[in-house]
Amino acid sequence: MRALRSHTPGGPATLSLDDLPDPTPDANEVLIDVRAAALNYPDVLMIQDLYQMRPPRPFAPGSEVAGVVAAVGSDVTHVRPGDRVIGTSAYGGLATKLVVSKGNCLAIPEGVPFDEAAALIVTFATSHYALRDRAAIRAGETLLVLGATGGVGLAAIQLGKAFDVRVIAATSSPEKAELARAHGADAAIIYPADLSARDSQRAFTDALKREGAIDVIVDPVGGPFSEAAFRAIGWHGRHLVIGFTAGIPTLPLNLTLLKGASVIGVFYGDFTRREPARRDLYRDEIVALHATGKIRPHISSRLPLDRAAEGLAALADRTATGKIVIEMDPS
Repeated sequence: MRALRSHTPGGPATLSLDDLPDPTPDANEVLIDVRAAALNYPDVLMIQDLYQMRPPRPFAPGSEVAGVVAAVGSDVTHVRPGDRVIGTSAYGGLATKLVVSKGNCLAIPEGVPFDEAAALIVTFATSHYALRDRAAIRAGETLLVLGATGGVGLAAIQLGKAFDVRVIAATSSPEKAELARAHGADAAIIYPADLSARDSQRAFTDALKREGAIDVIVDPVGGPFSEAAFRAIGWHGRHLVIGFTAGIPTLPLNLTLLKGASVIGVFYGDFTRREPARRDLYRDEIVALHATGKIRPHISSRLPLDRAAEGLAALADRTATGKIVIEMDPS
């Protein structure tokens, strides 16, 4: 097998493509011949030792794949060799083969191609868990999505419309605003890429307030964007903390008191480990929403494994939209 691995902390350019022996699944595991793997922003953080989990090196980043079952352990009964499956793992996905636990392996719905299957779970599952579970969003509410054209952002827009809420997309360019609208956003607000100046923050807050009270904020961005958005939140609003592509924010806690609002952490990875039964329920809901056409991953780029570092670099510099998928040579 081949794997794009991190041997030392650093950016995407530090990764190397290595030849390795094929892994063997244990009793409760599934070995997947990977046909496609989707990139996510935590992959960028992990290879720099900036993520909350630090795998032992060398390791391959990548948390979601799609492919064909190559072998199963003795205690695996729900899939068998030859089945088309989706697999998730904390890391290891940028490889031509991946071993996953049986609970992290599910059948690809009929007719769904490998690239779309690989991009279906992580960002949609994160946004779904955030909105349905942590925020308990209700029909008719108003949802603000920061970083609206990233993987989590576009997933949140589509899920927001599936949950019958009004969606405001916040993003950094007219082109990205148009992409957000194309995926269902009811309104789009363009903010400057650099929001460090107080005047810029106030202007962004004022633009949000003109859209009316915001009930729920999906925030995978952080930095100065978080406070500027929170200042526009409505009474009993819920601010969902998902990520920090712009840095870790400093939020004045007096704002939570004045607005009766909540700041809610969303750590989907730990949720899946702590509550596997509810994880499976939500995962089935995502598959059902996809089957009805209410959600669909937006794949902006497809690259071979030997160019996966380019995709990670696009995530790192925040130029990527939607999902970047790495396609493996089945030979």
